[in-house]
This record gives sequence, structure tokens and C-alpha cells, in this order.
Amino acid sequence: MKLPFIEAGEIVTTHGVRGEVKLLTWLDAPEDLLGVKRCRIGGVDYKMESVRVQKTCNLIKLSGVDTMEDAQKLRGKTLEVYREDLDPNTIFAAELIGMEVFADGRNIGKLTEVLDYPGNAVYVVEGQEEYLIPAVKAFVLSTDLEQNRMEVRLLEGMGSHEN
Repeated sequence: MKLPFIEAGEIVTTHGVRGEVKLLTWLDAPEDLLGVKRCRIGGVDYKMESVRVQKTCNLIKLSGVDTMEDAQKLRGKTLEVYREDLDPNTIFAAELIGMEVFADGRNIGKLTEVLDYPGNAVYVVEGQEEYLIPAVKAFVLSTDLEQNRMEVRLLEGMGSHEN
């Protein structure tokens, strides 16, 4: 299901003396935050005055955070962005958790975890059996966030009962 907020990363430190924070992004790339103008931290809304990329992180200037001391108070906190401000065609792992998964028209369980591996992600589906399904087009036939439903193709060996 589409979430109202997506966890974008953790504020790991301050940057400079004017209140910028350094965000270790949890999105696919730090460039995904470029152009985003607002966020939430600890349930408090902030305007993002500037966002820039520094290697694998983002440097962010938030409105009302104007000193190093202000920025230091945010260290270790999770920065969330509004889902509606992100690409509507992108599906985030957090939105898949709890999704009903079907194979050949039958419900095989709920997606409980997304394992992130270098080649591709793997979906853990738990029902009467546990299934490990590679997150690639050959096996994930469709994903419908509105209906909270995923259609997959299973091959021998994907289920825990087959080992």
C-alpha cells in the first residue's frame, strides 16, 4: 500500500556552521532527493531550502535550522519525505511489506521482508510455507499498491518446503 511518508535516510552529522545536515540516504541514490522541497523529522515538518549530493550522501539545509547546534539536535534522526513528492511510478520496499502475494491465482502468503543483495532484491513471502522470490521481472509479474496485491511466478526450489 502507498505510504504517506517514505523514510529517506538518517541524519548522521552536521556540515559546516550554518545548520546543514548530512543525510545517509536509504533511497536508491542520493539524486532521488534533488528537487524535493519538504520533509519530516520526528513528526515535525521542515522546508528543504537546499539539497545537494556529496558522494553517497545528501547535504541538506532545512528552514529554521541555522546553526551547527540546531543541526546537532537532529543527528541520529530519520528524515521522511512525503510520498506524493516522489516519482509516482517508483515502488519503495517499505510499501511492499504486508502485501498479499499470489501465484497461479492462489494466495501464497504475505511479503514480510525485502532482502537487498548486490544483484537484485529478494522478497520473503510467508504463508503456509516460506518463499524466497527474486525481485526481477521474470518472477514478479505485477505489483498493485492500491489493491495491496502482487502476482508472482514460482519455480521449483523457491519454497522452503522444497529443500
